[in-house]
This record gives sequence, structure tokens and C-alpha cells, in this order.
Amino acid sequence: MAQKTRSIEITQVTEWKDGTTTRLGDYLAAEEPLEMRSGRFSLGITLRTPGDDEELVAGFLFTEGIITGREDLVSMRMPEDRSPEKNLVRVTLDPSVLLTASSAARRFSAGSACGVCGKASITQLRRRGLRRPEAAAPFDPEMLCQLPPRLSAAQDVFGRTGGLHAAALFGPNGDLLVLREDIGRHNAVDKVIGWALLSGRLPLHDP
Repeated sequence: MAQKTRSIEITQVTEWKDGTTTRLGDYLAAEEPLEMRSGRFSLGITLRTPGDDEELVAGFLFTEGIITGREDLVSMRMPEDRSPEKNLVRVTLDPSVLLTASSAARRFSAGSACGVCGKASITQLRRRGLRRPEAAAPFDPEMLCQLPPRLSAAQDVFGRTGGLHAAALFGPNGDLLVLREDIGRHNAVDKVIGWALLSGRLPLHDP
């Protein structure tokens, strides 16, 4: 049976080398479902790598348009590890957030796809009123080219498992502010956005 250590599972594999097989321990990126509920409404289910779940929930609710700011999220009740509901997060939303049976933006479980899958219509993608980035970007192109290797060097779980997505938030000078890893690329992004939301950094500003 795999032994779970937070975001990583340890399992046994058979290695073949020079005609000889050897049993070895190996690391795998963990993946478990997570459901978000508010009262009697299920807000969404996602398959994620456990860890930073508060940020994932906050980012998910924000990017899906269920909440529009930190003030809409009153509280989150995270489950205990040994609880029968260990993969269920109960959130309390501000009374101004009106939920209906169709509030959950994804109509089925989200796996490791981009996060767009599961939308009921293209209109839902355009409803958020997102704006294009400023045309005159104030970033140095050489500095931007240095960000991917900085991100890779900071991927602890990927370094041990060899299979995981990551998203990061960098400052205007290329300083790494936060990095999150997850089996789902959209979850990694939601974790970063959730970190910014819970830290009072949305709209984004310098630290």
C-alpha cells in the first residue's frame, strides 16, 4: 500500500538494469478529489495534489466568478486528515453572494486539463470581463527569459517525482513571490491566485 506523505506518495517499483531486477522505493505525485460546498450547494469538485488547499479553494472560487473579492469569502472549514469528510471543504460566503443550483461553473469533476473543460457555454468564458495586458509591458525581456529556469529550480515535488505542474508569481524585478505545484495545471494557477487573494494582493501590487 502506498504511504502518503502530504503531496507525495511512496510506492514500490521494479528497476531493470544490466539484466538484473531490483525492488526500489519511488516517489509519486499524490492526487485526490476535493469538493467545495456552501450550505446545500456543491461549488465544484477537482482532482488535486493535497496541500495548500485553502489557497486552492479561494483561487477556484475567484477564477470561476463565484466570488469577486476576499470580502466575499467569510470562512473555510478545512477537514481533519482522518475525518470521513477529509476531502470536503465547507465554505461560508457573504450573504451578498447569491447561489443557485447552477452556480458551480464546472458541471463535472475537473481533472488535469486546463480548467476550461466543463463550462456550460462559451458565454461563461467571456462573462468575467477580463482585460488584455497592457501593450507597453514594463518588463525586461532578458529578465522574463530567466523566469522559467527559476521556477523549475524551485519545484521541490517535481524534483522528487518527475511529474507535476507548477505556477508561480514573480515580482516586477523577477523575484519569486510564491510557487505552487499540483497534478492539475489549473489547480496550480488557482493556488497561486488564492495565495494572492488571501494575502490581500488582488488586485496585484508590489510587495
